[in-house]
Amino acid sequence: MDRITTIGFDADDTLWHNERFFRLTQDHFAGLLADYTDRDTLMVRLLEAEKRNLVRYGYGIKGFVLSMIETAVEITDQRVPASVIAEILAAGQEMLRHPIELLPHAEDSIRALAPSHRLVLITKGDLLDQERKLAQSGLGDLFDAIEIVSEKTPETYARIFTRHGEGPESALMAGNSMRSDVVAPIIAGAWGVHVPHGLEWAIEQAETPFDHDRFRALRHLGELPELVGWIDGC
Repeated sequence: MDRITTIGFDADDTLWHNERFFRLTQDHFAGLLADYTDRDTLMVRLLEAEKRNLVRYGYGIKGFVLSMIETAVEITDQRVPASVIAEILAAGQEMLRHPIELLPHAEDSIRALAPSHRLVLITKGDLLDQERKLAQSGLGDLFDAIEIVSEKTPETYARIFTRHGEGPESALMAGNSMRSDVVAPIIAGAWGVHVPHGLEWAIEQAETPFDHDRFRALRHLGELPELVGWIDGC
């Protein structure tokens, strides 16, 4: 078994809270449009807009805000009040200002692994926002490299783990997204370690690869150093 030399970490909802702020904003959005449609219908339409717009705006808060505005225009047959648009924009700006709150075990696990492995932060989203969150987290200096990418595909992982290590066969990726942080790196040849958060964006859901020998699931990030030690000792 190849020894792990490079460890990739997801950022949002792996190292710090993120999805819950999207959920709170969605609740506010539903309240703003309550006179036009019910919440369930609105959320279906919003998700459809987000899926369409990923290729235009990418991941992150700015694309989310534009998708909410687009959905509001469609739901109201282009009669959405300017005050509602202003509220949506204000909600997005508040999300961009929200302070970072680290998840339990995140810093301890990174500090435990940093002396013995190359650590790479691999995240999607808006460049400026991700840089802001990393700076506020206080974790930036613990990583050997930062990769902010437009999409996490097997090809992306193969390229990153070759650039910052000995290739995907000697790498491990840990994150909360089954699709992006587990399945994609496994396809590339790396280990995919699922660290559940409890809230998962519908677009990031995927079938769990239970039978794959490079899949592991943890209860929390604090278990990662022990897992890496076991893999390296095999």
